[in-house]
Amino acid sequence: MNTLEIKNEKSNNFKYIKNFFLSLFKNKWAFGSLIWLLIIVNVAIFASKIVPHDPNRNNIIERVAPPLTTDKDGNIKYLIGSDALGRDAFSRLIYGAQVSLTVGFAAVFIGGLIGISLGVYAGFYGRWIDDIVMRLADIQLAFPFILLAILFLVVLGEGLVNLILVLGIGQWVTYARIARAQTIAQKQKEYVEAAKALGVSDFSIMFQSILPNIFAPLIVIASFNVASVILAEAALSFLGLGVPPQVPTWGSMLAESRDHIFARRWWLPFFPGMAILLTVLAFNIIGDWLRDYLDPRLKEVE
Repeated sequence: MNTLEIKNEKSNNFKYIKNFFLSLFKNKWAFGSLIWLLIIVNVAIFASKIVPHDPNRNNIIERVAPPLTTDKDGNIKYLIGSDALGRDAFSRLIYGAQVSLTVGFAAVFIGGLIGISLGVYAGFYGRWIDDIVMRLADIQLAFPFILLAILFLVVLGEGLVNLILVLGIGQWVTYARIARAQTIAQKQKEYVEAAKALGVSDFSIMFQSILPNIFAPLIVIASFNVASVILAEAALSFLGLGVPPQVPTWGSMLAESRDHIFARRWWLPFFPGMAILLTVLAFNIIGDWLRDYLDPRLKEVE
C-alpha cells in the first residue's frame, strides 16, 4: 500500500467518524440517551468514590427517611431517602447501576460470542452443522426464557457469575440466527470466491472477511439485548434470584419496597424504577438510531 492509498484510507475513516457523530448530534433523542448512558457508566465505574454512605450499613433509628433528610447541622444526609433498614437509598442506587451494567454488558458479550461463532459456522458450512445449530436454537426457543433462567439459577445457586452465564447463554439464539442468514448471503459473493481461489483458510474467510461485513445488524441487536438483559436481571433480582441479598441491585430495591407503596413512601420504589426505565429506554433509543444509521436503505438521500 503506497502513501497515497494510506492517506485516502485515513481520510475515508475520518469522514466516516465525522458523519457518524454528526448524525448522532442531529438526533436529539439518541444524543440525550448517549449522555444518560455515559453518566450511568461513569457512576458505575466510580461508585466507591461517589457514594456518601456504606450501602449495607443499617440505621434502624432513621429507617424510611424521606428524600432530602438533613442532619443536625442542616446538611443533606439522605438525598433520596433511606429504606426499611435505614440504608442510604442513593448509595444503593449507585451500586445497583454497577451490577446492572456489568450483567448487561457481560451477558451480551457472552451471548454474542457464542451465537455469532455458531451462526457463522452454520451459515458457511451448512449441511449437518447447520441442522444441529438450528435445532438447538429451536429447542431453547421452545422454553420461556425467564422460566429457564429461574430453573438454572435454582440449580446453580445465586451469584453474579452464575447470573451472567445464565443470561448470556440465553441470548445466543438471536445472534446465531442473524449471523447464519447474513453469512449465507455473503458467502455467495465474489470476494469470498476470490479468497477461496487464493487458498485463504476457511477460518480467515469467515472471521476476517465475512464477519466485518455482517457486523452492523449484530451491533444493533446487541444494543437492544443490553436493555432486555437489564430488565431480566431486575426481574430475577425482584424474585430473589441471581445475586446475594446483601448486594444492592435495582431489582432487589424494588422488591424490598413493594410493601411500602401503599404506605405513601413513594421514594422507595420510584428511584430504582426510574433508573431501570431510563436506562432501558436509552439503550432502545440508541438501538433504533443505530438501525437507521447502519441500514443504507433507511438513510436520507443527501
